[in-house]
Amino acid sequence: MTDMLRFDPAGAFLPQTGLEPSDVAQLGPQLEHLRDEVCDVDVKMLAGEVAIPDSKQPLDAGFYLLPERLLQAYEADRQTSELARLLATTKQLMSEVDRVVVLGIGGSYMGAKALMDACCQPYFNELTRGERGSRPRIYFEGNNVDNDASQGLLHLLGVPRAQVATGVDDSWGLVVISKSGGTLETASAFRQYLAGLESSVGGDAQKLRSRLIPVTGSSGKLHSLATHLGCPEIFPVPDGVGGRFSVLSAVGLVPAALMGINIMKLLAGAAAMNEHFRTTPSTDNVVLQYTAINHLMEVKRGATIRLLSVWSKALESAGMWYDQLLAESLGKFEKGAMPLTTVNTRDLHSRHQQHQEGRRDKMVNNVIVENYRFDPLPIGARPTDQDNLNDIADKTLPDVMSAAIQGTNEALRDDGRPSTNLYLPRVDEFTMGQFFQMLMLATVVEGKLLNMNPYGQPGVEAYKKNMNRILGR
Repeated sequence: MTDMLRFDPAGAFLPQTGLEPSDVAQLGPQLEHLRDEVCDVDVKMLAGEVAIPDSKQPLDAGFYLLPERLLQAYEADRQTSELARLLATTKQLMSEVDRVVVLGIGGSYMGAKALMDACCQPYFNELTRGERGSRPRIYFEGNNVDNDASQGLLHLLGVPRAQVATGVDDSWGLVVISKSGGTLETASAFRQYLAGLESSVGGDAQKLRSRLIPVTGSSGKLHSLATHLGCPEIFPVPDGVGGRFSVLSAVGLVPAALMGINIMKLLAGAAAMNEHFRTTPSTDNVVLQYTAINHLMEVKRGATIRLLSVWSKALESAGMWYDQLLAESLGKFEKGAMPLTTVNTRDLHSRHQQHQEGRRDKMVNNVIVENYRFDPLPIGARPTDQDNLNDIADKTLPDVMSAAIQGTNEALRDDGRPSTNLYLPRVDEFTMGQFFQMLMLATVVEGKLLNMNPYGQPGVEAYKKNMNRILGR
């Protein structure tokens, strides 16, 4: 299928510093066994058909079949299914406001930010409302406790002036995302921005409810508050889906729909990756090959720093989403590679020296976009040639990018630095659905290879407990 991601591990097969193809082949049967565990055993456990052992608690494996479940439910019911209600609710909000603030932290916002950067125009918020297709500008907060950043956004929204909105252009809305509602960064921001929204609607309770979309668990502090406010729709973070695995649930889909992203194609891309994962032998399976190379480089060659080298600015936030996914899933019990996203060619001028000539503790995974959204931009000719570029005047920016990718990979290989190439046909919804699902599946399989549960997050819970103690709570 030409629209599917492609993975080329050839750059990792290096004498002395990398792997042999036989290393990966020998791991194949174990990978396929673990793949079957993900697709069969874990699904049955989550459905209650098989008891869940203590070693698998928590079992947040619901992300795997979520794309198919949501699409099938929508096909069966275009009125009351979750996707139908989500599309109707976001359509109503975008007709009333020109700005939306998305509150959430970690997995509650990072997937949505990745989708915005990947699938929307690069300067989406700077476009006119008409150029945005009447979609609202999108801002992210509640992901830190940075006083000045939050105050700056409140000033932009007119909150300190107690400005009452009189039309769509000065109206704004809120999407608040938290499974429990107890995460202090998001909960604090929600209290502050909710007060600002109340001022913006002039205390009109009906308008307040129409301009607030909560996404949360079936119980908890946020669910209780949203119910108290009378929110007409409270979208679920499904049981069995952890925060960092929730990008293809309402957590990512509500903001995506507000941005005008085609969430059906996004889910279809994830479903296509599921089918590939289920049915393709390990030798040609993108998920299993990616897992094998990175796992073996860590355990055989000590490559404990895992670089996601993205060759498009549009994928920087997607890389940060993956950083969190990998760090929280596998960074336990003194195990797990340290993830690091770099954006090239930008970061070649700030980090590449260390990556190529520093310690041999890195595995480089290039993410390469094959087709761009816009037409290729030529360098162009000038009557005078003081900058000495007329000899490449007919070359385009994609030509320069291709040369940079090839030159960098050749330099890495010449110095015995292992790398791989993950090819994205283009950056759009179908591709990003594949990308998210591939990396979530790969992370789970690698966790099983490391004999650990990839779902729990004890380190984060310790941080929350200590912070609350220091605050006297």
